[in-house]
Amino acid sequence: QAQLVESGGGLVQAGGSLRLSCAASGRSSSVSDVAWFRQAPGKEREFVARIIPSGATTYADSVQGRFAVSRNYARNTVYLQMNSLKDDDTGTYYCAARLGSSYGLWGQGTQVIVSS
Repeated sequence: QAQLVESGGGLVQAGGSLRLSCAASGRSSSVSDVAWFRQAPGKEREFVARIIPSGATTYADSVQGRFAVSRNYARNTVYLQMNSLKDDDTGTYYCAARLGSSYGLWGQGTQVIVSS
């Protein structure tokens, strides 16, 4: 059974950096089209970044220039490098893999807390 597992979250001071990982495993798992989302306490889940099969990436305006998504096919893992972290970046970060026409495979999330 395919699954995604996020890791790398934690507590960091404002201005610091973290790198999140999203490892895919199991039958039919793929990191060819993966997106990162986040959900802050009391807020709706929002899109953060995406990498598609061609390697092209897209980002939410709020993280453009600070976050970078990358992929390692050999490790079946997608990464989210987060720099210059702000209080507003606090939340639970999820990765999701596209299955067909939607992001049908989700990880359990990893928590990021940015302290000022």
